[in-house]
Amino acid sequence: MKKTWLLIITLLLIIACNQKEKKITDRLQYEEKYRPQYHFSPDSGWMNDPNGMVYFEGEYHLFYQYYPDSIVWGPMHWGHAVSEDLVHWNHLPIALEPDSLGYIFSGSAVIDWQNSSGFGKDNKPPIVAIYTYHDMDAEQKGEVKYQTQGIAYSNDKGRTWIKYEANPVLENPGIKDFRDPKVFWHEAENQWIMTLAVKDHVSFYKSNDLKDWTKSSDFGASHGSHKGVWECPDLFRLDDHWILLLSINPGGPNGGSATQYFIGDFDGNKFTAIDDSTRWLDYGTDNYAGVTWSDIPQSDNRRLFIGWMSNWDYAQTVPTERWRSAMTLPRELRLVENEKGKGLASIPVKELDKLRDIEKAEMYNRSEIVTSASAITLPSDKLEINMQIDQGNTGAGFEIIFENERSEQFIIGMDSASNKFYMVRDKIGGKAFSDKFDGTHFAPRVSNTPIINLRIYLDASSIEFFADDYTVVMTEILFPEKPFNQMKFESNNSNLTLNSVVVYPMKSIWHE
Repeated sequence: MKKTWLLIITLLLIIACNQKEKKITDRLQYEEKYRPQYHFSPDSGWMNDPNGMVYFEGEYHLFYQYYPDSIVWGPMHWGHAVSEDLVHWNHLPIALEPDSLGYIFSGSAVIDWQNSSGFGKDNKPPIVAIYTYHDMDAEQKGEVKYQTQGIAYSNDKGRTWIKYEANPVLENPGIKDFRDPKVFWHEAENQWIMTLAVKDHVSFYKSNDLKDWTKSSDFGASHGSHKGVWECPDLFRLDDHWILLLSINPGGPNGGSATQYFIGDFDGNKFTAIDDSTRWLDYGTDNYAGVTWSDIPQSDNRRLFIGWMSNWDYAQTVPTERWRSAMTLPRELRLVENEKGKGLASIPVKELDKLRDIEKAEMYNRSEIVTSASAITLPSDKLEINMQIDQGNTGAGFEIIFENERSEQFIIGMDSASNKFYMVRDKIGGKAFSDKFDGTHFAPRVSNTPIINLRIYLDASSIEFFADDYTVVMTEILFPEKPFNQMKFESNNSNLTLNSVVVYPMKSIWHE
């Protein structure tokens, strides 16, 4: 008996040591070079588009295009993570794997509250995923109908999935790019609506049960940018209008992939834009394929968005080792109106505030800052920075310069002549992986006020910039050899004043 107890105790100690070792390994893994500390990234392997984002019973689900066996694109799976607060994420097992019908490309997920699909059990609604099957063999043989739409369902909060036995539910009509279904329930029409990317436009389909789909209309052949393939659509209502998000690759305003959007009206069958304007959600080079969460409770009622933080121009060659790609910070989308008309504001979600290390925050008022060449020592390489600038009556320009001990620089500026913000990452090392990574990227101002309030989020390998009440957004990834440890503010115009700066160190979401 004594030997038996000794054996049990020994086994328990071994298990405890292994668990402790795994926690240490996990912690060290998330301290590797360039690993984001408060943005979502996969445990390992390749990641691109966010998929299937849905809220259910206290959890935000984030699925994503995933290849677990390499850090370059390969046979697509749906990776899976959940969060209770949009900030801290728990990795879950792979949700959907390729099968005989093809790879699992992008799509969406919904809660089938009325069990219209018949997949629910025990009087509980199922989660239903709608995704694109991509038949790689058919594509390589030169066939056209290699993309179809399939569905799968879960009755255990997304932990396990069953693919519908009669897949695909939407056959290909003979179009090469026929992909990325985004589905929602349209209350007025009492039916499901699918928005599908079809090469250079979108098609709308409707269904009563998520299984049988009928085409209702097309939109976009004569609207927006057509310099690349249209992908990852999303249709939703904000206030009195409907918003149609549409990603394009290539053809972004600063090169490569980006997301445009349209404002209009949708009657359950047809989308009609209010004008012919091409609007960009983010003028940086690294916010792509973003869509919004389904089934956010009415008590919250926010339209919540997240995007893939990379660009197809160089996504597969960036200098990371165990993992590739991260997601943008989650943002709330709002429809606003200013001097330039209607547009979307992208506001970092309020839940991010809990990551601020308030005790270590550094605040500078106007009298403490020398405008002509002020320098602030940065307390961390993961920061939120809030800044107010007064351009005076001349619309003076300025530059915010992040610098490290190797004199590498990342510059955010305002050009007074063109009235544009800009970002420069030419002066950073770690860019030999792509000749498309360099460049100065511009975003037009949408406000004429001399007071500019900026919010900047800096993480290990990214920067997100918000201005003009969050209507101007620029997201960029960057790979400095050393973390930035200094921020300078420069202007050659004495009429410009830096009123205030608040610097918050941000806590890691992986090991606070």
